[in-house]
Amino acid sequence: MKSSVVVVGSFVQDLAFYTKNFPRPGETVVGDFRPGPGGKGFNQAVAAARAGIPTLFIGAVGPDAAGAGARQFARTAGLHLHLVEKPKHATGAAVVTVNGAGQNHIIISLGANLGLKPRDIPAPLLAPAQVVVCQGESAYATVGHVLRTARRNGAITVFNPAPMRPEFDPAVLRHTEVLIPNESEFAALVKQCPSCAALLRTAPFNAGGEFTEATLHALSPEALHRLCRCLQVPVVIVTLGARGCFVSQPDVYLRIRAHDVEVVDTAGAGDGFVGGFAAGLVKFKHNIFEAAHYASAVAALSVMQPGTAPSMPIAREIARFLKKRDHR
Repeated sequence: MKSSVVVVGSFVQDLAFYTKNFPRPGETVVGDFRPGPGGKGFNQAVAAARAGIPTLFIGAVGPDAAGAGARQFARTAGLHLHLVEKPKHATGAAVVTVNGAGQNHIIISLGANLGLKPRDIPAPLLAPAQVVVCQGESAYATVGHVLRTARRNGAITVFNPAPMRPEFDPAVLRHTEVLIPNESEFAALVKQCPSCAALLRTAPFNAGGEFTEATLHALSPEALHRLCRCLQVPVVIVTLGARGCFVSQPDVYLRIRAHDVEVVDTAGAGDGFVGGFAAGLVKFKHNIFEAAHYASAVAALSVMQPGTAPSMPIAREIARFLKKRDHR
């Protein structure tokens, strides 16, 4: 089995509640309960597979019904699986609350995902991949191993640092070719980067206070590009939610607007972008900008449906969506 995209990361059983308004502390509200498959790695792999690219997901689950559910859903999505069962761990789980505006609150227990070790990932599974993707819901030692191995094999390595856990190891960036953080993750990365800190003390930044998402949004495209370059990763793509995304390559940058769609559920939108981007890299022969345009369409379509993995669009939906819109 040869997969053009390999995603190594997390599977999580989503326990999603939909309600008009988020409950206040101490308040009980009535909502609609919709469980389903999720996890950043699994969502990204489903997005790439449904986009029509042969995709393999490598992850860990517990010996429970949620792990069996992952296998069943993967079959319906056309996703290849290499799941390692961890007998001493439960499958990861997340409680997701979504309000009437499609905004979400998420609490996650990573469970078996943190038990995924380098020895659980056979090297021959990574060898044929054109693109290898990791996220922050696995042990950082495992992420570093996968990205290092994949880059040695000549694959494009994509790292989505979500969620930014306190023990984040910046060393994984040495093996990353494409870094895809959102606003809060980008701000956290900037705070940990000494060269970024030095740049922020110069004009036109002169940021005397803490670098925040608000600081990021106030930057000119040129200034944001300079800050991206400080991270010393060849390609940095900052996803900006409804504002679109910003793509920074060594000598060129581009702001890509988001598509205006009716939002049902934003949970999984970032995963749709990452998975769509990985698929786009294969579809468009490693063209970064074309892949980012494609990823924006995948993310837009995903927020129009409830759930995370189940909301990922299929190839003909994406093609039809892009045909109707000026996605430039």
